[in-house]
Amino acid sequence: MSARGADPHSRVAEQLRRSTGVLSTAATTRMAEELPWFRELSAEDRSWVGMILQAGVRGFVDWFEESGDSPTIATSVFGAAPRALAGVITLQQTVDLVRLSIEVVESNIEDLLQPEDVDDVRRAVSRYAREVAFATAEVYARAAEVRGAWDARLEALVVDAVLRAETDEAVLSRASALGWKARGTVCVVLGASPERRTETDLFDEVRRTAGAGGMDALCAVQGDRLVVLLGGVADPRQAAAVIADLFGDGPVVAGPVAADLATAAVSARAAVSAYRSAPGWPDAPRPVLAGELLAERALGGDGHARRQLVDDVYLPLLHARGALIETLSAWLDRGSSIEGAARALFVHPNTVRYRLRQVADLTGLTPSQPRDAFTLQIALVLGRQSGRASEPAPATGNVDIASDTA
Repeated sequence: MSARGADPHSRVAEQLRRSTGVLSTAATTRMAEELPWFRELSAEDRSWVGMILQAGVRGFVDWFEESGDSPTIATSVFGAAPRALAGVITLQQTVDLVRLSIEVVESNIEDLLQPEDVDDVRRAVSRYAREVAFATAEVYARAAEVRGAWDARLEALVVDAVLRAETDEAVLSRASALGWKARGTVCVVLGASPERRTETDLFDEVRRTAGAGGMDALCAVQGDRLVVLLGGVADPRQAAAVIADLFGDGPVVAGPVAADLATAAVSARAAVSAYRSAPGWPDAPRPVLAGELLAERALGGDGHARRQLVDDVYLPLLHARGALIETLSAWLDRGSSIEGAARALFVHPNTVRYRLRQVADLTGLTPSQPRDAFTLQIALVLGRQSGRASEPAPATGNVDIASDTA
């Protein structure tokens, strides 16, 4: 008798090896009968599953012959299948496949082997099933890790494209692939990235928290700051407040609402500038709107903020009838004194009060509020520096305050 025939494991393995085709066919038939998801697969995917089955049976034979000391099961069983198959068949479906295959082997070994070998093989099948289960989990864990790493890179590219104002159809397609469903308004929120948090856990929590608030979210960490794109935003302050606690210490800034992801660069530009300028207002609320930091942004060299202050504050005041510019300047120059401004302008104090109310109505900035007064003063300085005092008044939108009497 040969050495191979003298080895009980080799003898049994040889008997099983001759039955590999029969066992694989039986397992495939059982799957088609008992697993609805298998019948719904494409012909190509069913063939790949069949290859996994055959590899599993052959792998068991080799593993049994080597007394459980064969090469890595994950490689021997799943090595033939394409990586993409992990995205077609779920982990639970693969577990069902393995379970059914083991049942087929167990139900046929009595017909394939001699009685004295059945118990030994049955125990080996149970052990091999556990090994395959661990190998299956390993395959899916690696696939998930690779997919997660790819998604993270893709997400960072989308956020970076928005910050760079390079949002094109490709970027929108990538955002859609990441699960971005928002078709409406978008705002960008910036803050410090929290310490001792992995990006994966942080991003998952941001997306989960935003989702609970009815918003989509895309995240990226750039340097020491966390950038979040929020979709489906109605009010930027309320939207930012939903996720504000997930940022690190320091200011959290929300940009203005943009019409959609394609135009979100406007919100991103304002938010980045505001975040850079936020230290100039230590007592700013958290979150703070980029528009509330216009003065600090202008002082920091933000040309967009400078133009916005001139266009939205200085020029409307300049073109309004009723000497609003002169009244506001006199009031600011005299330490916010109503009486002092009235004496300088030779008007009644109530006229000064009336005009200051008109300033608030026209600009949305209340002179009696210190923050607003600061912004108004910066707007006046920038407006005078702009050399636009001689511009003609716009045809519409003027505030008629000719009857600014007490």
